[in-house]
Amino acid sequence: MDGQIHHAIWYPGHDLLLQDIVRAENCHLYDSSGKRYVDLESGVWCTSIGHANPRILRVMAEQSARIAHTGYCYTNGIVEEAGRDILSLLGFQDGSCVFLCSGSEAVEYGVRVAQAASEPSTLNRPLLMTMTDSYFGAYGSANRKRDDEWFCFDWAPCAACPDFEECGERCRHWGAIPFDRIRGFLFEPGSSSGLVRFPPQKLIGNIVTAIKENDGLVLVNEVTTGVGRTGLWFGYQHYDISPDFVALGKGIGNGYPVSVACFAPGVLERLDGKPLNYSQSHQNDPLGAAIAQEVVKVILEEGLIERGRGIAAKLVSGLEGIRDRTGLIQAIRSRGLMVALELKDDPSTSFTTRTQRELVRRGYVLARRPGINVLRIDPSLTIDQEDIDGFLEAFESVLTEAR
Repeated sequence: MDGQIHHAIWYPGHDLLLQDIVRAENCHLYDSSGKRYVDLESGVWCTSIGHANPRILRVMAEQSARIAHTGYCYTNGIVEEAGRDILSLLGFQDGSCVFLCSGSEAVEYGVRVAQAASEPSTLNRPLLMTMTDSYFGAYGSANRKRDDEWFCFDWAPCAACPDFEECGERCRHWGAIPFDRIRGFLFEPGSSSGLVRFPPQKLIGNIVTAIKENDGLVLVNEVTTGVGRTGLWFGYQHYDISPDFVALGKGIGNGYPVSVACFAPGVLERLDGKPLNYSQSHQNDPLGAAIAQEVVKVILEEGLIERGRGIAAKLVSGLEGIRDRTGLIQAIRSRGLMVALELKDDPSTSFTTRTQRELVRRGYVLARRPGINVLRIDPSLTIDQEDIDGFLEAFESVLTEAR
């Protein structure tokens, strides 16, 4: 290997544009030469309250010094406390939750419960429903979406529908949904596999109503959209629905690998006493629970969701001005600090790739979807307005020079 690390696998779309990052603080990254970058994607959308947040570092040190990991035969009070705090945010005060390590795990845990539920009215309904553009994790049933387990609904024809009151027999697209075979609906409220597209509120409301009328379960993947990312605590709150299960990840650990599978009261009773065959070594670890609890406290006590909405409004307003002045932005899709920029691109020129690379060269890191002319901006709720202003200035300069 000649003393070098050979990167056989890396995060899609990044191409190792930054190397040897040695330090981070809030939304700033520093490489070994001392150059500073503004992190506009909060790691992989994980550092919801900033890199090296001092309150999180303190909790990590204190909890690690007490106990970080427990076995299957004993518990720790911090897990109960953190669980209660998180469930109360969801209105699940009498519900249940389990702390895991990744968003993929949390989603899959909920899916397995839904598939194993023994509610009599759903026994002959083998399918879970979701949208065709949803992404739920790296493995398991929710990743594979096999035809014998899932019905994937293409909501593209619904995006421009003028009247969702007509969902029913008169709509052939709606009529193709086999509700008589569906036992639950797993919803990703806006990430759309990273493209940031938001299904219409009325459509989601109609689907949820149909699922609930058939005693089915409504599950929500909040791994990307939760913890204040969309300007509310959870993305599903933009849809006025009441889920039975919510998966949290990414931002709930502020960079530490912890996730939470959360169940509304009464959901686990549907297992009818059957054990769920799922366990792993770091399930309900005190360290992860303590960090998740502190993330919630920081956001509440520092008013970061409200702050994030204000920053988001200024960011989107600035981007709209750049779109009008340059004519090189095809679409801006946003909800809170979840923003997608679709550029006017010719595949032969790789304009989006070149734009991303030039922004990194100027010290601004944002995500690019491989093979698609979309850039994503997902900064921490703690980002300074000065960093947003600097990015807008650099972005307009890059586009103006390209034009």
